[in-house]
Amino acid sequence: MTFEEALKELEETVKKLEAGETTLEEAMSLFEKGVTLTKNCRKMLDEAQLRVKKVTESGEEDFAAE
Repeated sequence: MTFEEALKELEETVKKLEAGETTLEEAMSLFEKGVTLTKNCRKMLDEAQLRVKKVTESGEEDFAAE
């Protein structure tokens, strides 16, 4: 699942919860799904941030050598 797909699914999950038209069991299931999606999105963002940091740090070294 891509970040965009996970974020869209998370947004849909939140909308369902906010609508308040679910049973307690359904709400709990949606909440658990939302927590999992949030963790997955956070992990993907952290990985992207690390990649950007590596690229920019590498680029700084290239500029220093010139």
